Amino acid sequence: MTETTAAARSVAQVPTALAERYLAQLCKHFAHRLPVAHDGPAGRITFPETGICRLEAKDGVLTLHAESPDAEALARLQDVVARHLARFAFRAPPEVVWTPEAA
Repeated sequence: MTETTAAARSVAQVPTALAERYLAQLCKHFAHRLPVAHDGPAGRITFPETGICRLEAKDGVLTLHAESPDAEALARLQDVVARHLARFAFRAPPEVVWTPEAA
């Protein structure tokens, strides 16, 4: 999937004092089997079948941008990212609320 083929997009802003840590953990975890780019407070994980998740850690907020070719793929992408974040933040799992984002 390329940036121009995304038909469904959403964003989640997750307040956490450990935003950069969780961003790094997500990128490192998925890098074992997926294309990942990680540079400090920003990251990008490409899920070949479901889409792209861009991550940004800034001012105590982990922002997740999900982009997929359709609503079904977007739902799967959101679920995978949120479940893995909850796994890393198991002591105080953050609430991940996805909201639609204009394409």
